[in-house]
Amino acid sequence: MGTEEDELSAFREQWQQELKTNTKTPCKDKKGYFGHHSKESSSLHQSASFWEKQSSASQQSQPTPKDQPQYVSIAEGLLDGRSSPLLDRIEQERTRKKRAPDSEALNTDAPPQKVNKGQKLLEQFLQDLNEVNDIPFFDVELPYELALKIFHFLGRTDLGRCAQVSKSWKVLAEDEVLWHRLCLKEGYYNGASISDSPCWKSTLRDCRNTENSVKSNWKNRVGSIRNLQYELGKVLCDVSSCAGLVIAGYTSGDVRLWDTFHWDKSYLHPTHSIRNETPAPYVSHVRVNKNIATAAYENGCVDVWSTETCLEPIHQYQHLQRVHALDLSSDSPAVASASGPDVRVDAPDEQGYWKSRRLVQLPKPVDGVLVVPGRRDFPLVTAWAGESVYLLDSKWKDEQEPRVLHSVYGHPITCVDVSPGRAALGIKSCGWGMNDGGNKIQVYSLETSQCELTVGNSAGDFTCVNLRDSHPHLLVCGNKDRRVRVFDLRTGSSVVSLYAHHMGVTTVQADDWKIVSGGGEGLVSVWEMRIGAKLWEMHNRHPVRHIRFNTSTLVTANVPDEKSPRGACITDDDLTAHRRHRGLICHYDFSMDSSTQDHVLPICRSNYTESSGYNYNIGLAMPYDILNCP
Repeated sequence: MGTEEDELSAFREQWQQELKTNTKTPCKDKKGYFGHHSKESSSLHQSASFWEKQSSASQQSQPTPKDQPQYVSIAEGLLDGRSSPLLDRIEQERTRKKRAPDSEALNTDAPPQKVNKGQKLLEQFLQDLNEVNDIPFFDVELPYELALKIFHFLGRTDLGRCAQVSKSWKVLAEDEVLWHRLCLKEGYYNGASISDSPCWKSTLRDCRNTENSVKSNWKNRVGSIRNLQYELGKVLCDVSSCAGLVIAGYTSGDVRLWDTFHWDKSYLHPTHSIRNETPAPYVSHVRVNKNIATAAYENGCVDVWSTETCLEPIHQYQHLQRVHALDLSSDSPAVASASGPDVRVDAPDEQGYWKSRRLVQLPKPVDGVLVVPGRRDFPLVTAWAGESVYLLDSKWKDEQEPRVLHSVYGHPITCVDVSPGRAALGIKSCGWGMNDGGNKIQVYSLETSQCELTVGNSAGDFTCVNLRDSHPHLLVCGNKDRRVRVFDLRTGSSVVSLYAHHMGVTTVQADDWKIVSGGGEGLVSVWEMRIGAKLWEMHNRHPVRHIRFNTSTLVTANVPDEKSPRGACITDDDLTAHRRHRGLICHYDFSMDSSTQDHVLPICRSNYTESSGYNYNIGLAMPYDILNCP
């Protein structure tokens, strides 16, 4: 005990003498305890390896480390302002091992410099920016790129769990590359680059919350409803919609186009020959996509407009007879029309000039035409006439015969739909064919022209089939036996069978969780596919001829069968038709927030500040919101 107290008192005296000499003579080279040279930072970041390598060079001016007690180095650290020299040495060893050999050699050859607090924070900030070069995976360390590749196989839930493991795993699990890939994989922001959003994780979360909200609005019928009307057009003839655009043709010869994104109204002017005819020919068919709109008239004329200009037609041609069928490609400017047995395909060339690509005559009058979706150098068209279905490739010459996809004598085609690689045909069984199980739907491959699958066994005729808008492995169809059926294309079995419309199903569309069907009685029904229950329905006069929906909107059209109804008092002097004869187009928007009042009809949310009501010129007898005192 006596020796330890003597050493402690000697240490204190030496310390006080050193402080006095430092204040009197501030020299450049300060001597530390026991006379060894050290600058202000010499004892800040010293490691054991540094003193071992410098022992030979400092033997003349310094005593050996063996002569120094352990508490001396601790005291020197306290003098220089360090609270835990051992922790600093451990941290230096860790960072030294991760540095390159060249940088390590540079650090060991020269004595370490004292780094101030700001410099130390800067180094820590740079290290955080570089994240970590090695990601710990249990007992091994992997490079960042390899660990990121492993995390590519994880989903949203797994990435969220991995982010709670450690700080390095959190940095890796929140990498923008991973969440950008998940966002594109789930169908959000297709074609977007990784620099389009500052945080793809938040973007994906917002998209999913919006999707859940819209899905709830679909089920509860919460949203805004608009009726697209054009009174001067008289009776509605045909309707088509695509990508927020709705086009309608009327018996007055007018063609109307609505942009549901901005609610712009446009009138598509016909050719001069149609304007001069009296009375004007009816519009028999209309089609629209993102860039092109087309209409066919009763006199055989076909007009093509650009949706950007919406003024004069950019292309027009004439059939010798009435146009019985018209179709427009959903993703390319290709128009196919049929008049009698003739089928014509028009598309622009490389310079943008429209011209006829294919003109063919089939053995029987054509019942319908469809342009196969997908971008191709030459349009591919499917046409059916009687019991035969043909494939028309525009790159073939007019002398070449069209390829027969299906032909069975005595079994007429009732409905057709095509996807980029398949065609679904509704076939009516007659005579001896009824012994084979009734009417069926056959699915053909467009590449091999072979039948891949046969589904259905119904006594009624299949009136509509939807293949292009359905789930990749599902096919939905409607029948005259009042049922809507969904088939699994992988197994050929019936997934859902719903008793839907008592006057037959006229049109149908489905996605991964719901079915929307329309019937001849004018009823639009929305079904939950999983439980097979009806969510809600809407009824209007006239049969439902058009249904098209996407994630948040639904467009329906009730088109009258009678274009010149008896007792309607429609004369040359009468510019309008009675409401019950016109037909109706409805646009449903389920993305509206139910907490706002935008989904309520304007007449129901009037503030009574004007003397006339909304749209009906109703005089408000008592505007009680602004009563004046007598």
